[in-house]
Amino acid sequence: MENEIMDKDKKTILIVDDEQHIVDILVYNLEKEGYHTLQANDGITAVDIALEKRPDLILLDIMLPKMDGLAVCKRIRHTLNVPILMLTAKDEEIDKILGLELGADDYVTKPFSVRELMARIKANLRKAEVSSGVVEAKQENTNKIIVGDLTLDLDKFEVQVKGEVVDLTLREFEVLKYLANQPGQVITREVLLEKVWGYEYYGDIRTVDVTVRRIREKIEKDTSAPKILITKRGVGYYIASK
Repeated sequence: MENEIMDKDKKTILIVDDEQHIVDILVYNLEKEGYHTLQANDGITAVDIALEKRPDLILLDIMLPKMDGLAVCKRIRHTLNVPILMLTAKDEEIDKILGLELGADDYVTKPFSVRELMARIKANLRKAEVSSGVVEAKQENTNKIIVGDLTLDLDKFEVQVKGEVVDLTLREFEVLKYLANQPGQVITREVLLEKVWGYEYYGDIRTVDVTVRRIREKIEKDTSAPKILITKRGVGYYIASK
């Protein structure tokens, strides 16, 4: 009985990839970390399993038979609000952009570091738990960044604009946090890629622009004339220090 209770507390991760050796590596490492795993080798099966089993997180490859990962992401997003981490090849820049546009929370580039992937999984699951109220913040009102109308609660992964809560993905939150820690200071796209995404993603500068645009759609009253997250043309971005 005790084992059954413990099993219910395990998070379930759906792995979607048509390369079985990658699936096997992920299954081995995820189960070693204490997760349940589900598997799908094509897009249609992935959608069916996701909607039936409702996993806590989805690792989703883009290049899939029957239905590609972008279409899978779009279909799943209509019904489920779970973290989706897309697995992409280095030369699939446009797919990363589209994935973020369609609602993916994050992406990891192949070949990926297992340690980096596990860290991203844990961080996204943690944010999902905090956002849904499953995990209570250990500290109240102590770990915040406040710049003008913008408030970031670092314990709750929560953003507020003029007191209203805004729902950001983990990556969007991390971009805003990095900028808000240095209000008024212009940060280049290259620095954001290195500091927030964890590596230097050569050629993926547009990923920053897409992420910033998605943040603006959530925090700005008028995205054509932003007052909080400002562009320094040809250089980068900064948070207005009011």
